[in-house]
Amino acid sequence: MTTYTLHSPDGVERLCSPAIWAEGPVWLPAQQRLIFSDVKGNRMFSWDDRDGVGLFRAESHFANGNALDGRGGIITCEHGRRGISRTDADGTCTMLVDKIEGRRFNSPNDVAIRQDGSIWFTDPPYGITSDEEGYRAESQIIGCYVYRFDPVGGQITIAICDTQRPNGIAFSPDDRWLYIADMSVIDFPQQGRRELRAYRLTGDSALFSHVVAQITPGIPDGFCVDKAGNIYCSCENGVLILSPQGSLLEKIAIPERVSNCTFGGKDNNELYITATTSLYRVAINTAKAR
Repeated sequence: MTTYTLHSPDGVERLCSPAIWAEGPVWLPAQQRLIFSDVKGNRMFSWDDRDGVGLFRAESHFANGNALDGRGGIITCEHGRRGISRTDADGTCTMLVDKIEGRRFNSPNDVAIRQDGSIWFTDPPYGITSDEEGYRAESQIIGCYVYRFDPVGGQITIAICDTQRPNGIAFSPDDRWLYIADMSVIDFPQQGRRELRAYRLTGDSALFSHVVAQITPGIPDGFCVDKAGNIYCSCENGVLILSPQGSLLEKIAIPERVSNCTFGGKDNNELYITATTSLYRVAINTAKAR
């Protein structure tokens, strides 16, 4: 099996600071452009090397996490409409799913696309607990679950029901593992979780296997995984780079609280980081171990 040695990242660059709470970065390779959400500002921004930052969507329904599907569409978690939408290249935005068995979701938070095209997303309550990140409302569901949506057949299923406050979500490169950030310590300071959880994937099922790591300082929010399986996880003051086994390889210090990150750039070796008001970039170099 190929292994990788992680080299120290180059200097961190702040690209722009237009947000109240920046989240959900997604890289569009065909356009060499990044899209990210401003959850509390109820809008979305775009950024590229040529034009810098620009307004992508003035009213985003309190968009949070984003992902790119196999057809180039942007899949977005919306707190406001409490569902998952798809934005086509021409700007058309379509709601894909907002209910299960007639009950509205809490507030879909983060999303990942599996290799088979299925859409997996987390559903904590943060968009309905106040009007700051959505619209205050009562939950119609008894828990905070992880869902699997089949965009072809339109089937929505509960994939994981043992999480307390699921947030960030990502698949391993070999499509055998699903990682979930559980940050219930925010709601339960004495007994809550601040951990990355690993689930073994078998067909459409995800079975809990183990806790990859406890995340400190702060909490695990969004994260991404590189081609070697290393996990780049948000924390209070940076990005923790963890091996698939959970060992800390390195930390990228960021001067704001980090919410999420994703890879992009021409060679997909730039890490784009959303943190409080800003978007940051850092070059990440990996090399095969000899």
